[in-house]
Amino acid sequence: MQPAISGAGQDGNQAAPPRVANRQAGVAIIGAGVIGLCCALRLAQDGHDVVLFDPAAPGSGASFGNAGTVADYAVLPVANPGLLRELPRILFAADSPLGLRWRGLGRMLPWLALFGWNCLPHRSRANAAALAALLVDSAPRWQALARRLGAADLLRATGCLYAMETAALHAAGAGDAVFRRRLGVALRDLTPAEVAALEPGLPPVAGAHFFASALHLADPGAMMARLATACRTAGVRILSERVTGLEPLPAGARLHLSGRHMAVAQVVIAAGAQSAQLARQAGERVLLDTERGYHLEFDMAQPLLSRPVASAMGGFYMVPMQGRLRVAGTVELGGTRLSPDPARLAMLERGARRFFPDLPRPDRHWSGFRPSVPGMVPVIRRARRYPAVIMAFGHGHLGLTLAPITAARVAALSGAPVSGQVCRQGGDWPG
Repeated sequence: MQPAISGAGQDGNQAAPPRVANRQAGVAIIGAGVIGLCCALRLAQDGHDVVLFDPAAPGSGASFGNAGTVADYAVLPVANPGLLRELPRILFAADSPLGLRWRGLGRMLPWLALFGWNCLPHRSRANAAALAALLVDSAPRWQALARRLGAADLLRATGCLYAMETAALHAAGAGDAVFRRRLGVALRDLTPAEVAALEPGLPPVAGAHFFASALHLADPGAMMARLATACRTAGVRILSERVTGLEPLPAGARLHLSGRHMAVAQVVIAAGAQSAQLARQAGERVLLDTERGYHLEFDMAQPLLSRPVASAMGGFYMVPMQGRLRVAGTVELGGTRLSPDPARLAMLERGARRFFPDLPRPDRHWSGFRPSVPGMVPVIRRARRYPAVIMAFGHGHLGLTLAPITAARVAALSGAPVSGQVCRQGGDWPG
């Protein structure tokens, strides 16, 4: 039964109630980025009645603008002891991959304080172990999902190179290699000649780590479009509406929309920067903020690279995509209210030209927000006081990589569909 909603008008008469949804949803997902889309598809596949809310186009934002890498090797959290030691130098360096917008500093102080605590060795090690456990089968899960979507043509299995431009960087990377291997990451430490054999178009570098099992997307936007289409085909209702409030109930929850409410049996919060506010309404205080990321694209008929190449010096990726080279990266802290910083785009362009001096002018650029928690391990669990509320946010740089595993965990938390629904078969998308 739908909730009764009433209110009094200015003339003292009973006002007309806001319009109420004409059906109750089984599961509402707030946020149609790659996390929300994957959760919606998986839950619909398992037989749930699913409605997905987002005022923006499905798969836009960072789900479109990322570096396109399925980074199963990314077990080292951004918050680590090395960053803490280098922080003063990094923050003031002209071409630093980490930037802080000082005008946003005051509001971010609680987040930054907890970020600093997570840089301590024992916290960083614990977070790395948690990330390794999440990442362990991210590549095969993406391969299975791409098959389900009929999108194997958009997934490339050529591995990823982490290039060290100088001997000092190569030597410094030895410790990272040992640490990754202890956490189960397979990598090869390549000589300059071996790097040149893999990527003859690169200028000479001092060495590289090669992650052979890493994948990348030839077009993240096209993959998001196929995900959205698969969701609709599976019966997911995608509504271009903003959820303005979340009201947990003894059984289920009530979503506040523009001019109406909707009762749901369960709700999944995957709403990017809005997630912390919604989680607070479910009794959860999660320190969540955003890192702004940037990318440039250079159109070209023939790719300069055959796989993603990350620059150890610049902290950015160069990724071959359909008809273009995308140069993506940097971490900029400062919240969502400030306008993009052109200096970050200029830094990316300078970095790319160190490798490819003859690049033309960039054809387009983008900036967007990655929702991040201080420890860099995403929040994927039920709300403690309200088990009908499931949180799935804070993935930082790993939203694309972890989307299928997050969907599987959310599906396990959601349980069986409400009785009377017919369960669709799961096919070959592993759970």
